[in-house]
Amino acid sequence: MKIGIIGAGNIGGNLTRRLTVLGHDVSVANSRGPETLTALAEETGATPVTVGEAARGAEIVVVTVPLKAVPDLPSGLLDGAADGVAVIDTGNYYPRQRDGRIAAIEDDGLTESRWTERHIGHPVVKAFNGTYAQDILDRPLPAGDPGRMALPVAGDDEAAKRKVRELIDALGFDTVDAGGIDDSWRQQPGTPVYGLRDGVEAVTKALAEASPQRTPEFSG
Repeated sequence: MKIGIIGAGNIGGNLTRRLTVLGHDVSVANSRGPETLTALAEETGATPVTVGEAARGAEIVVVTVPLKAVPDLPSGLLDGAADGVAVIDTGNYYPRQRDGRIAAIEDDGLTESRWTERHIGHPVVKAFNGTYAQDILDRPLPAGDPGRMALPVAGDDEAAKRKVRELIDALGFDTVDAGGIDDSWRQQPGTPVYGLRDGVEAVTKALAEASPQRTPEFSG
């Protein structure tokens, strides 16, 4: 598949590494410009592009930027994407540590991914937000292996969610359907599943045990 990755930090960089190994045509962008991605491109064979070019022709687009940077993404970001493009949102809201207070999340009760979705004007699938970046490289296992990790995946577009779950399976991880985007608070920072390294049963249980109440650490 043709895949665009917006954000070349820990998650974006390691997804670029794994997805190119799997044979996907990956374009990668960051806020500093393609000339700063030469080393990653040489390592992986990915194509460094501008943020505005990252989604061009892409069947899957990964948005993996700090939440505070989402409003700065260019308008029409997905205009050139393939029909039926699935957009993966890996983002998390860290009000104290990085993002500042976002009233729509804190006061209006929007989930982090619903807030992101409204800014980019396209449905998103929330995945990888509670995954340690190094695990993307170090912990993939074949389907059926009893030690295989599972990742929660939330989204309203069932076709897009299925496409994302199939991609995650190819990367070497199981998935658990975590519901729609309005349910994605169950996998936000501070919840039992956030950062959990375990299988389907444990992830399912952790999602069920989540509370919508934000912990003080992740409240602005």
